[in-house]
Amino acid sequence: MMPEPEETIAFKPRPKQREVLRYRWGMMGVSAVPGSGKTQTLSCLAASLIARGMLADDQEILIVTLVNSAVDNFAQRIAKFVEVQGLLPHLGYRVRTLHGLAHDIVRERPSLVGLADDFQIIDERLAEQILEEAVLVWLRNNPYALDEYLDPQLDEDRQAWVRRDQLPQMVNNLVGNFIRYAKDRQIGPEALRQQLESLPVPLSLAQMGCDIYTDYERALLYRGAVDFDDLIRLALQALQTDEKLLERLRYLWPYILEDEAQDSSRLQEEILTLLAGPRGNWVRVGDPNQAIYETFTTASPEYLRNFLRRTDVKDRELPNSGRSTFSIIELANYLIDWTKAAHPLDAARTALDLPHIRPTPRGDPQPNPTDDPGKIHLLAKKNTPDEEVQVVADSVERWLPEHPDETAAVLVPRNWRGYELTEALKKRKIVPVEMLGSTNATRMASGALANVLHYLADPQSASKLSTAYRVWRRAARDQEGEAEHGHEGLDEGGPGGEDPDSERSGDTPGPAKTLMEKTASLIRKCPQVEDYIWPHAGRDWLADLELAQENADLLDELAQFRELVQRWHGTALLPIDQVALTLAQDLFTSPTDLAITHKLAVLLRRAGEAHPDWRLPEMTEEIAVIARNERRFIGFSEDDTGFDPDKHKGKVVVSTIHKAKGLEWDRVYLMSVNNYDFPSGIAYDRYISEKWFLRDHLNLEAETLNQLDAAFSTDAYAWYEEGAATQKARLDYISERIRLLYVGITRARKELVITWNSGRDGTQQPAIPLVALQTFWEERLRGA
Repeated sequence: MMPEPEETIAFKPRPKQREVLRYRWGMMGVSAVPGSGKTQTLSCLAASLIARGMLADDQEILIVTLVNSAVDNFAQRIAKFVEVQGLLPHLGYRVRTLHGLAHDIVRERPSLVGLADDFQIIDERLAEQILEEAVLVWLRNNPYALDEYLDPQLDEDRQAWVRRDQLPQMVNNLVGNFIRYAKDRQIGPEALRQQLESLPVPLSLAQMGCDIYTDYERALLYRGAVDFDDLIRLALQALQTDEKLLERLRYLWPYILEDEAQDSSRLQEEILTLLAGPRGNWVRVGDPNQAIYETFTTASPEYLRNFLRRTDVKDRELPNSGRSTFSIIELANYLIDWTKAAHPLDAARTALDLPHIRPTPRGDPQPNPTDDPGKIHLLAKKNTPDEEVQVVADSVERWLPEHPDETAAVLVPRNWRGYELTEALKKRKIVPVEMLGSTNATRMASGALANVLHYLADPQSASKLSTAYRVWRRAARDQEGEAEHGHEGLDEGGPGGEDPDSERSGDTPGPAKTLMEKTASLIRKCPQVEDYIWPHAGRDWLADLELAQENADLLDELAQFRELVQRWHGTALLPIDQVALTLAQDLFTSPTDLAITHKLAVLLRRAGEAHPDWRLPEMTEEIAVIARNERRFIGFSEDDTGFDPDKHKGKVVVSTIHKAKGLEWDRVYLMSVNNYDFPSGIAYDRYISEKWFLRDHLNLEAETLNQLDAAFSTDAYAWYEEGAATQKARLDYISERIRLLYVGITRARKELVITWNSGRDGTQQPAIPLVALQTFWEERLRGA
């Protein structure tokens, strides 16, 4: 008689987990609420199937998950379960992300999909770089092509500014999604071009996407490379083309266990459907209520929902969660019920669905924390954005010293909100753990380096030299422990950012200027920089300065900085990575800053190898985009190896809600829960993807993708109607943001604080779901 799973594996499953572990074969779908132990259960199931002898010696269980950190997590857990049985770990299973799985499939026979055996996969940074170049070329060749979409109320100067400063980034994002969407539909640029040419009336946005897509693919072909989206498309193509390959992989992977299935895309569904076969063994685990990655992608919770509705699929639930107190569970469940029954937009009432979260049963090894309804605070007070930051920072400052053995996180909807809070905390001598687009250390180090490089690229600019001085002096002051916690932006002549010498930067302390302020101001007024840095007979700006004797410190400061800049100029003949490392020795002493500079130097070296024609201005921009957080830079974080909140007890983590998915903390703050970050379809709501400089509130990304669909419709112009895609995108975004709020709430174990702000213009209101939660909670407390 086959033993029960809990006897076979060192794991004490709950009754609902036991139902999942009894799986033997066929199709099974599992709805798992936040904190239900789905990773543990799925890992245990994999180990159980191996221990029960369900595989031949040359077979594996295939586990497909969403992110790299989950790959290591699954592999380690399964290995521990397998070792309990006295079996060898790391045998009998393979854990992959979708991209990793696609790579395995394509590597089987690259020639099958038209690739050389030594084909290359370009990384995210290089893919973005190639796309940026293609976008800039298109905009230079078509400077007025998007004028028809600009707000007609803009005057000529404003239009010119939008073309120069706003359109490149917008088009870059737009076409990036366009290419990704086209590849997901397996549409190449040549097929798209032919289709667009066959239409009786042009689809201008789709044509723009096609032109840039063509240049992007040409650049990949020149390198003999593919990007990550190609891998998935080509993997499906290989499976569809070679029946023997498909048969062999079906034999190799007789069981497929899919994690985070609510984020499955169309291509992922097709690939796994083929691998499983019509009578295969496929287990899909996920939570449609936590689908928060679908905007402008083909990911959708509907794939999992439809799978669960199939008559040939065993439907299971993991509804028990020991993560949160009863009160937090009650609040999350009410958000589900309110959304389904009372959301003001009927079409958004399907955003959340059952099951409810249930506490763990009596005697469970992970009991729910002791309940205290008084530790839930849904703040109704109206605050400006700055006031909200101060309220949260003050609260964190009070809470941390009293809870040294507990964890805390502030979760924000957007990175920039997190940066603002980070700065406020540092002014209180609180150093947060950052899980944002880039860490503060990365932004500061890359910003400082970019400012100095920016001057060296334009050595006659007094304003850039003044900025470089301030960077150096602030770095020196930081080394002495007198740091001011501010963002070192690029100067006004640079790739973007505020001039730190100007009055608007708020950095000038008034008449009693510091030595640094006086020095920076003098340098900025230098009429000929060369006469300061490289003086000669009759032309020595420093010697000619009419300064009183009491300004001896100022003269010494100017002389010392001149020697430093002369040394910097001496690096001009070195390779760019050596220039960066040399500058770092003068700017930084902390191991973190020096290590970050080393990684930046590697990035610059690779950029130089890829672009032999690049000079210092282009290299400076490569660093500047990281300083401005316009490109993800892999710094020293746990993003790729898994983040453990319990390693940061007594500290506060600042994270976006998206990055917090799958994590939990004792105390959680949710910020900016207003009708801009969490809209509900009310007339006065605004939407992040609708740019202020476009007419009719158009969402140009949505419209472009809609034109791509229209191009392949049998009746394109009866189907495509301008503005319809914008309205649909609003609904998708509203639904996704409800789920994002649900994810945020369910990160909290014991305490939850939710705040909102009125926006920069003072017109924002609390998000309607927050108002509903506040009303419910007030009644709940009165009833208690």
